[in-house]
Amino acid sequence: MTMQDKPKELTICIDRGGTFTDCIGFLGKPGSSDYREFVVKLLSEDPANYKDAPTEGIRRIVELATDKKIPRTEPVPTADIDSVRMGTTVATNALLERKGERCALLITKGYKDLLTIGNQSRPKIFDLSISKPDVLQQTVVEIDERVILLNSAASSQRIEPTESSNADVVQGTSGEYVKILRQPDMLAVKDQLQLLRSNGYQSIAICLMHSYTYPEHEKKIGALAASMGFTHVSLSNEVIPMIKIVPRGTSATADAYLTPCIRRYIQGFISGFDDGFVQGRTRLQFMQSDGGLVPVDRFSGFRAILSGPAGGVVGYALTTFDKQDGTPVIGFDMGGTSTDVSRFDGHYEHVFETTTAGVTIQAPQLDINTVAAGGGKGGPLAVSDANLFLGRLLPDYFPKIFGPNEDEALDIEIVQQKFSTLAEEINASTGENKSLDEVVYGFIKVANETMCRPIRNLTEAKGHDTSNHTLAVFGGAGGQHACGIARNLGIQKIVLYRHSSILSAFGLSLADVVHETQEPSAEILSAQSLPNIQKRVAALVKDCAEELGRQGYADIQTEVYLNLRYEGTDCALMTLQPDASWDFEKEFVALYTYEFGFSLPDRAICVDDIRVRGIGKTRSDSDLAPGKEIRQLKAANSIQEIKVPDSTTSVYFEGGRDDRVPVFLLHSLSPGSLVSGPAIIIDATATIVVEPLCSALITSQHITITVGKGEKKRVTTAMEPIQLSIFSHRFMSIAEQMGRTLQKTSISTNIKERLDFSCALFGADGGLVANAPHIPVHLGALSHAVKYQMNYYKDDLKEGDVIMTNHPAVGGSHLPDITIITPVFDHGKIVFFVASRGHHADIGGISPGSMPPHSKEEGAAIKSFKIVADGKLDLEGVEYRLCHEPASYSGCSGTRCFRDNISDLKAQIAANHKGIGLVKQLIEEYSLEVVQAYMMHIRQNAELAVRQLLKQVAKDNRGCDLTAEDYMDDGTPIRLKVTIDDEAGKALFDFEGTGPEVYGNTNAPESDIPLNSGCLEPIDIRIPPKSLLSPSETSAVVGGNVLTSQRIVDVVFKAFQACAASQGCCNNLTFGKGGRSTSGSDIPGWGYYETIAGGAGAGPSWDGVSGVHTHMTNTRITDPEILEKRYPVILREFSLRHGSGGAGLHKGGDGVVRDIEFLESDIQVSILSERRVYRPYGMSGGEDARSGLNLWIRHQHGETRTLNLSGKNSATFGKGDRIIINTPGGGGYGTPDAKALRGVKRPFEYIKASGSLGAYKSMSESA
Repeated sequence: MTMQDKPKELTICIDRGGTFTDCIGFLGKPGSSDYREFVVKLLSEDPANYKDAPTEGIRRIVELATDKKIPRTEPVPTADIDSVRMGTTVATNALLERKGERCALLITKGYKDLLTIGNQSRPKIFDLSISKPDVLQQTVVEIDERVILLNSAASSQRIEPTESSNADVVQGTSGEYVKILRQPDMLAVKDQLQLLRSNGYQSIAICLMHSYTYPEHEKKIGALAASMGFTHVSLSNEVIPMIKIVPRGTSATADAYLTPCIRRYIQGFISGFDDGFVQGRTRLQFMQSDGGLVPVDRFSGFRAILSGPAGGVVGYALTTFDKQDGTPVIGFDMGGTSTDVSRFDGHYEHVFETTTAGVTIQAPQLDINTVAAGGGKGGPLAVSDANLFLGRLLPDYFPKIFGPNEDEALDIEIVQQKFSTLAEEINASTGENKSLDEVVYGFIKVANETMCRPIRNLTEAKGHDTSNHTLAVFGGAGGQHACGIARNLGIQKIVLYRHSSILSAFGLSLADVVHETQEPSAEILSAQSLPNIQKRVAALVKDCAEELGRQGYADIQTEVYLNLRYEGTDCALMTLQPDASWDFEKEFVALYTYEFGFSLPDRAICVDDIRVRGIGKTRSDSDLAPGKEIRQLKAANSIQEIKVPDSTTSVYFEGGRDDRVPVFLLHSLSPGSLVSGPAIIIDATATIVVEPLCSALITSQHITITVGKGEKKRVTTAMEPIQLSIFSHRFMSIAEQMGRTLQKTSISTNIKERLDFSCALFGADGGLVANAPHIPVHLGALSHAVKYQMNYYKDDLKEGDVIMTNHPAVGGSHLPDITIITPVFDHGKIVFFVASRGHHADIGGISPGSMPPHSKEEGAAIKSFKIVADGKLDLEGVEYRLCHEPASYSGCSGTRCFRDNISDLKAQIAANHKGIGLVKQLIEEYSLEVVQAYMMHIRQNAELAVRQLLKQVAKDNRGCDLTAEDYMDDGTPIRLKVTIDDEAGKALFDFEGTGPEVYGNTNAPESDIPLNSGCLEPIDIRIPPKSLLSPSETSAVVGGNVLTSQRIVDVVFKAFQACAASQGCCNNLTFGKGGRSTSGSDIPGWGYYETIAGGAGAGPSWDGVSGVHTHMTNTRITDPEILEKRYPVILREFSLRHGSGGAGLHKGGDGVVRDIEFLESDIQVSILSERRVYRPYGMSGGEDARSGLNLWIRHQHGETRTLNLSGKNSATFGKGDRIIINTPGGGGYGTPDAKALRGVKRPFEYIKASGSLGAYKSMSESA
């Protein structure tokens, strides 16, 4: 029978990566005598030889399978191809490079700038020249329509829909009742759409308030747009029907931006073939970000962003995870462009809101995290160059695919020249005489530790022990780093599949076809609500089955998920139905307890979403992992060590170069072969380095490496640059994991969900060594707090003691921030400290939230208290200090949420305990002397950097003092003179002349903000006593934390002429009802607190960013839909305050307008703000920004009045009253005509896949 007579059995899978395109073809059925595989690896970009790499790869595979030559100039025939499966970076690249379709966004009136503001946080918390990702839409059109939810969670006057005959009240998809305030005027909308058409827009996104549950307005406008000829219309309710307008809006916009690009690419791709794809004779499928395949006509842009790496996750999950022993797997994918990590424990781990390339996407995606660059692909020296130089890559065995004729090998000579030059520079700068090998190997060590840090965080964040995993290594560069990564992580087993270097392509052959459908819900999970939930699930299951049936799949499985959370919390967990049971409550409680360490049995469980994932099976569930075969080899005693290599080579390992390292060709090794390290194993597309004290077992489809512990790290106490970088990563990782533990085990919204906390590690002298990138205003004060407790207790601290403090006079920031400090002992001597500071929702005082706008009665003030003594928790002492002591003052009460306080304090103690354990592991690894030495080296390195900076500043200013002055809105001056000793690199910051402490709460306690305490070693600070900056112990300071601290930063920057003033404020707004009386009785009610963004100041080479938090805070703001769902308010407007930034060569950022209407009477509203009198200054000729303005639109006795609330006020608002907060802008920099001085704005650095790590990092830097 000829090839043409046979049924089509050729399946081709393609992964188009950033550097290489990997292709694998399968002919026949696995196990049959005529089964064959074809592997092709080619450059993703090679325009001199082919237009499109996937098309070229398919052409080559068809040639190999059919033994027929196919000219590149002719369409590729599809007659012999059954299916093509592809993972592509088209959407990813369009997003990273911002080369998508020109699109417009239609959004509810009042929200034109909503996606620009986003959650108002800045990406890099310590970056002065703020750079935010560009929005995807080119223009925005506001639609004059509005709906609101009929009842909020906090409503005291609930409206029953049955009592209303109002036709404008309808039930939404989620079950919530919606009130239509304003229907869109479709004639006006048509005019708006026509204007977009005339301006050349073909693609639009539509996102309206509460359309997740009431999509009718979006559907009407979408239908109209389609009828008018728009080629692509993305409706946010169809893209992802989930609450939160910001991520739903960015997802819809991403779809409008990317899907046209996807369609154009597919059309171009199909044009390279005959009509097989068009006629449907050959199946064409694409991988989605969630790890499932979809047919070409259902492949959309916003679900394609992780199309490429998703195939690798499926690949390692099904070829590594051993169902019998159940050991979870960490996937480590190191390609040429990026390194991605993920995890599999028998189920795919999905995330449902991630930021990719600076764009928040609300859609199911595999939890893939880009943690570092890849091996490299030409240009500057990269990791692959270091491997090549050290002998870990062998040019003779590497594919010869470089050069104009695609036939040149790796160029080792140029690599040697570049490294020689670099080593000379390093030795010259350090005064050392390291060998070239040592210098280059140092880069490998730093690269490995850089990648290990996020891997630890990924596993530890979810309560997993990193060492209790198997490491699945794939990607072209993974095999060279596998042993080093595993050893650093304490992992003992590595698995590489035989197609490890092309596993993302191979994984496509194992993937199933999926169809997902989802609906919002507002049910409380209960026996009463379950029948309705089951009914809705059945409808979604039917939809999935029918769609997959239409695609030709008979073996269909469905997975049912409920997105559940405890009432009153934000933390929802997508919970899989347990087998055939409907006991979702039990499953959720178990999941929540595993994730966070506790449950909340007294709270109801809310159902936010109902999701069904339909799976069309494309293969049998055969066991592809190596475990079974290894067990059989051991039982048969068939494992034999191979002593005779195919060749030898010279390789550098830690400690020296070995010129006789065995090289084995994988195809010459039979199953059961054991290779002891050091050795190198070579495959057609992979190089695997087996390090000393490791061994590799060959099975029919895998290489399984057992990792020995190796020798104890040979590091001295002398400062060495490579080790300095490694220890910096380790110390930072400890602080980050402390933060993860605190977030996991805390209970309050402030700490668990807003991440308003900081964790840090301190030396034996109390100096700050490392901190996670948390809250800037906490960090310097933490060191002051630790040192105070050291001096206070002296020798009275014992092992098992834990200290609690919050007093501003002893290193506190403001009273709600409670610090927990734990000393750590070795042989009876304190060797280091760990500390955590968290913002507690309430610690008593005169008003809910403990942040009154005027008053001094802020709540509990604790200088020092052993919350744990000799290992015993003193609950009675805590209760006295938080409940009884504050209530003893007139008009004040104790804490209004004592249970939450206790839970959060226990979480802080647990976080400290985690940090102690991790440092002790580090000491075990390196010794106490080395760890303490590097604690000091890191601080000395920071000190040196600051000294060099001060010397440069002194030189630039010709030795003159730097001076600056600014005023608080009450007229209190803040004055600064900086005197620099240019020889020693020291500076005196003298605040003499700063105004006296005030009768209010804007006093700021002493403490500075170093990244570690070494930054302050060259700096002396002189602060006049009893001044605004050094208040007496009884002064109120809550505003000093959130207002005065901002103004101090502006004064410092003014002195150094660093940049113009930013908004100089946090714009603190609180509103609510009820609380707790002085007698301790509860008054039913609720409360809400937020800080509001403003404009950032411009600098010498950058424009100020609009609508962003600056300097001392970075808190996120609540999504408008969540705000209106929880509280009886309407957010009428949240937009940029255009024109409020100062003009100049570089324009200052604009502030924002936030307009809130209250739907109930007797709501207490408080505003605590600055820059309402004095405007944020411009610099170097730039103009000042506009000051802020707080307005009260008051309805009383039939009249409407507009009242100026001033910067600090509190009032009782009535129903229909509004507060309009206009925040300040940022000052401008330079005169507009100084064109020659214009600098280049640094572009935003886009990360491919941020997954759960990116989400956490973003949250922790925006708390």
